[in-house]
Amino acid sequence: MALVKYAVLGVSLILGVSYLFNRGGNQKAPQLGDAWWGPGSEKPVDEAVRPFKIKFSNEDINDLKARLKNTRNLKPALEGTGWTYGVNGGFVPTIIDHWMNKYNFTERQEYLNKYPQFVTNIQGLDIHFLHVKPNNAGGKKVLPLLIQHGWPGSVIEMYKIIPMLTTPRDEFDFVFEVIVPSLPGYGFSSGTTKPGLGSAQMAVILKNLMLRLGFKKFYTQGGDWGAIITANLASMFPQHVLGMHSNMCIVMQPQTFLTTYIYSFWPSMLIPEEDYHLMYPLSEKWSRTLEESGYLHIQATKPDTLGVALTDSPAGLAAYILEKFSTGTNPELRFKDNGGLLDKYSADELLDNVMLYWIPNSMTTAMRLYAEHFSAAHMALGMEYVPIDVPSACAQFPHEISYQPPSLLSARFKKLIRARKMPRGGHFAAFEEPQLLADEIWTSIGIMEAGRKQSQASKASKASKKSA
Repeated sequence: MALVKYAVLGVSLILGVSYLFNRGGNQKAPQLGDAWWGPGSEKPVDEAVRPFKIKFSNEDINDLKARLKNTRNLKPALEGTGWTYGVNGGFVPTIIDHWMNKYNFTERQEYLNKYPQFVTNIQGLDIHFLHVKPNNAGGKKVLPLLIQHGWPGSVIEMYKIIPMLTTPRDEFDFVFEVIVPSLPGYGFSSGTTKPGLGSAQMAVILKNLMLRLGFKKFYTQGGDWGAIITANLASMFPQHVLGMHSNMCIVMQPQTFLTTYIYSFWPSMLIPEEDYHLMYPLSEKWSRTLEESGYLHIQATKPDTLGVALTDSPAGLAAYILEKFSTGTNPELRFKDNGGLLDKYSADELLDNVMLYWIPNSMTTAMRLYAEHFSAAHMALGMEYVPIDVPSACAQFPHEISYQPPSLLSARFKKLIRARKMPRGGHFAAFEEPQLLADEIWTSIGIMEAGRKQSQASKASKASKKSA
């Protein structure tokens, strides 16, 4: 009886929340305009697209090594706890030693500059981006693809997947031209001086970046914040977005949570038995969410306080970032003393990502995205209720932070053409499993292109019949 009572109470609460906050699935996209995010009041800017090179100055390197050398002795982890209390203090000296003595700053700088990079001013902010074209399109159609990273990642996540997308494949009549921006406030993109730059406003900036580059229509892809911004781009600017691909598809509407809760009693009515573990039991899934989301709360409320510590200590910055890469790759890695990181990634590539926060001093401005996205003003935009009416596809990696079946995703993704459960991989898909993600992007956009051709042929046929 107690179980039934609590179940009824839970359903009642969720229904109440749904009644109060559910706006339905057909809310119109907000008209945000091209707000000025630079310092002071709006002024004319140089709209040139300027070449850019990442540079590790001797001053930066010497300062970094001095700070690393003076890292205090860290408290060891409790016996048998692995990384369940956070990064294991016994692992950090391994990373510090590699950073100081084995990380070749000259070679890594050269690697980070392997792709053409640029900066251009959009709405008062200098936006840094990679722009990689196919070396030889072989007469195939070249499709612009905007790829967006998240936190605590950077453009470095895409370095392995870029050549997999810009190299033509025999079975497709197109190839990709890839644009990978550092999100505003991340890496070498300027951070705003004004409050209010949330994920919806970032979508406006990135749309304007693509227009600046001459792409009136383009495909878009993303994970983590990049997935949220990709969804915002698709819902706000369907006249520009040909289709979207995401490796973190999720619908955050009250009725979605209500459905998930109700079907926890009869999961077979929602998903096949082999997928139960992806969503249930809810007690396990929700407790894991609570366990891993403490960072989100502090970054959504007091990012600048945390930023002081992470800006001043490179060891602290690396520990904070790498702990997220461990649990995001596979939550089971938290039980290992080394977090399992060096089994999946090289120390150099992990530190490349950390360097893109340390050198430009961008961690504080990056974390502010959480505070802006979860602010009352941004939540009032109701982006989760704005339908996505462009062709959409989802790559669902087994260790992603959340899973929803197509029946739930369709509440927002109105033209969901594909949702594929991937055989392995986690939250940082492009970094961990670039080949799997690249294959899925090719296949998904191939389906979208075929559909577009069919639609164009149908329209041409109707026009021909009308004129006859």
